[in-house]
Amino acid sequence: MIKRRQFISFLGGAAVWPVAATAQQADRMRRIGVLMGYAEGDREGQAFVAAFREGLQKLGWIEGRNVQIDARWGGGSEEPTQRLAKELVALNPDLILSHSTVTTAALLKQTRTIPVVFANVTDPIGSGFVVSLPKPGGNATGFVNMEDSMSGKWLELLKEVAPRVRRVAFLFNPKTAPYFQYYLNALKAAAPSFAVEAIAAPVNDGAELEPLIAAHAREADGGMIVMTDNFNTSHRVEITSLAARYRLPTVYPYRFFVDLGGLLSYGSDIPDNFRRAAGYADRIFKGAKPNELPVQAPVKFELVINLKAASALGFEVPPQLQQRADEVIE
Repeated sequence: MIKRRQFISFLGGAAVWPVAATAQQADRMRRIGVLMGYAEGDREGQAFVAAFREGLQKLGWIEGRNVQIDARWGGGSEEPTQRLAKELVALNPDLILSHSTVTTAALLKQTRTIPVVFANVTDPIGSGFVVSLPKPGGNATGFVNMEDSMSGKWLELLKEVAPRVRRVAFLFNPKTAPYFQYYLNALKAAAPSFAVEAIAAPVNDGAELEPLIAAHAREADGGMIVMTDNFNTSHRVEITSLAARYRLPTVYPYRFFVDLGGLLSYGSDIPDNFRRAAGYADRIFKGAKPNELPVQAPVKFELVINLKAASALGFEVPPQLQQRADEVIE
């Protein structure tokens, strides 16, 4: 059973490093590069960077006074992300904040010396970013968003709301989620215990979304899980709208899908990871090395349910599930 604010830990619990509310910094201006996987106008992406800035300010790092932030926005596409990673490295910043798996891979292709702090990576060991979670072993460290067992939790939630579901499509873009097997393997392993068939549902661009969702909705007793993926997040309006139009019960990884009309979400609190990344930036500015700072698991998770969306799909959300939710949208 999923518990409110469930903690996910690695290796018996990753260390949560305390940080001082104030710090005594050197006089020189520090420079931080930021590489985001979203378009610059993306509201959620801007909120994540704002959370990082907020964390810096609480630690005494004030933009324009003792720190300069250079942000670049890849828009979810590979070519701009690679180009912008090279551009940021050429600025020779003291540190680079990386948004995701794709942005981290692009940055580490360009530098193995500048400290890179990632805020929202899925499988840093499998992606080759770190040697281990407690001892990263290179110039990168940071925070993961979810572990692979989350696939089973998404499936459990879907079955609680839509118990007749027998076929579950797992939506991802292999270009922006090269780690998809990390979640898909766990989903397929969990599927038999819920009497469902887990089906990989890869898409390569936005034009493929409607045909795929429509085709899956035509099959009896279908459902969908939207994987954590820059592409899915960037196309969240289209995905939630299509799932509603084709009456396909769907579980999402983040609450902002539910704010747009999605059925329910369960996942980590991404802005919290960005605030915590500011603590690592502070430690590195004070002399710590990335390989001395363990990769940390998220500590805040949210279960959000949209009762209006459930009603439109013809489902009644069990009272016990509503009680476990962090927020219920009427």
